[in-house]
Amino acid sequence: MIRVRHRLTAVAALPFLLALAVDLTLYVLLHDRLPDPLASHFTGNGRSDGTQSRGSAPVFACVLHLGLGALWAGMAAVGGPAVRRLRWLIAAGYATAGFVGYLLAATLLANADATDPARVRLPLWQIAVGAGVAVLAAALGRLLLMALPTPPPEPSSRPDADRTPRLDLAEGEVAGWMRRAPSRVLLVCGALLFVAAGALLFALGPSHGVGALFGAVVCLVFSCPYVTVDRRGLTARPTALPWPRIRIPLSDVDRAVSRDIKVLAEYGGWGYRTRAGRSGLMLRSGEAIVIRRSDGREFAVTVDDAGTAAALLNTLARRAEARD
Repeated sequence: MIRVRHRLTAVAALPFLLALAVDLTLYVLLHDRLPDPLASHFTGNGRSDGTQSRGSAPVFACVLHLGLGALWAGMAAVGGPAVRRLRWLIAAGYATAGFVGYLLAATLLANADATDPARVRLPLWQIAVGAGVAVLAAALGRLLLMALPTPPPEPSSRPDADRTPRLDLAEGEVAGWMRRAPSRVLLVCGALLFVAAGALLFALGPSHGVGALFGAVVCLVFSCPYVTVDRRGLTARPTALPWPRIRIPLSDVDRAVSRDIKVLAEYGGWGYRTRAGRSGLMLRSGEAIVIRRSDGREFAVTVDDAGTAAALLNTLARRAEARD
């Protein structure tokens, strides 16, 4: 299983490394024919409306390809090799690498021998060609994935009515539980977006890095929420903000258990996820509190020491029910 996961991770990163090699090789071959600055941004009709220095072009290509490659490799590393949607996700990585790599190469070719960056053109049909390259790259990715062995998926367990853990509390005794639930995926995404924002700000100017910077802030703010269990029920919220928050009141708790969750296999990704009959705050694979609600639906949140939290939640819910 570990060997399959390592191969899957390598296959996920491969297209971005190949695309980077092609773009850097083309840059070296065309270096003496490229103007300084380069036309780097184009409007819908193909006209140039932005520039970057010639020396920043390879830096931008490295940051973009390596950042995307690290992101796809990270998703492959933490996902289950048996998950079919993960394999489609990696195929999408091949398509992304092909499309981005082609557009960067086309931009360099369009700048070759240009004397005025404002006169450089990148026709709209180049987008269509890039899409064709993306399709071919995705097909290649699927062929490579077919060569990897696929272990059978592990069956996922569900809360068992005969196994409801409790925490012993004396009459009138008050207890609470709190843990941080850090997500390495969101932390890595936030860091990569922050680096990408810096590269965009350096290469293209302030207006081009705002989106990546905003995404970095969002990922980092939501990367380590607090999860608490107390007399109000279960609450999950960002570390530095009181909102948005998720709360499951005690009156809505039928029972709670702790079990391991495969995020990609069961919920299809990270963040707040919904599936038929269940929802959850998925920050990583591993130990999670799984709550069966009074209407039969499930809510889960991945956090360490989930067994203690589930036992306390069951005890507090039964107390609240007895008072009512």
